[in-house]
Amino acid sequence: MFNAKILVVDDEKNICELLRLYLEKDGYQVVTAYDGGEAVEVFKKENPDLILLDIMLPVFDGWQVCREVRKGSEVPIIMLTAKGEVFDKVLGLELGADDYIVKPFETKEVIARVKAVLRRTMNKNSPNQSRDSKELRYDNLEISFTNYSLKIKGKSVDVPPKELELIFFLASNPNRVFTRDQLLDEVWGFEYYGDSRTVDVHIKRLREKLEGISDEWSLKTVWGVGYKFELAE
Repeated sequence: MFNAKILVVDDEKNICELLRLYLEKDGYQVVTAYDGGEAVEVFKKENPDLILLDIMLPVFDGWQVCREVRKGSEVPIIMLTAKGEVFDKVLGLELGADDYIVKPFETKEVIARVKAVLRRTMNKNSPNQSRDSKELRYDNLEISFTNYSLKIKGKSVDVPPKELELIFFLASNPNRVFTRDQLLDEVWGFEYYGDSRTVDVHIKRLREKLEGISDEWSLKTVWGVGYKFELAE
């Protein structure tokens, strides 16, 4: 893993220092911020490769920081939260977070998730050798796994890495139904610790971009089973 720069945001300085210690021991660069306003400033100045972001922060909460970052960047964000409710998890994912970790957490789990998220997102600069085909084309849709790009009707559309990996995987296997657990295994990988609602959130965001752009294919829900990329007969 390259020497990635991680921004750790938490108003508890001891948590920041603990994470700094373990991340630096694993070879990462670490910068910190203790409130939401500082987090936005440090993000703009330091241009980190990943953000570990607490939700309950002074000045701006984690939700607002996530919104500000997502206005101009797709840098991966892992939310840190003391709340385990489904609402908090889903809201974070809908705002563009890539993963979440519920406090109290094991530092080994944090490191594993950081590595998993960076491994996925850093592939945007190099071909993914596990795919036989790096480019997919359907009516009004082009997906490139080589440079992580999505085009709809010939126009480039901003899409987070995980959404692109999900639609690429489904479109690589047209008309085949995958369960949520299968998609977690294939797209998120074995390091992922979250639940299957993650898949639902990413499918919802993809549908907002892809709904109605072609009569030749569609992103379908197979009720009680999962999802598929369906080609019209």
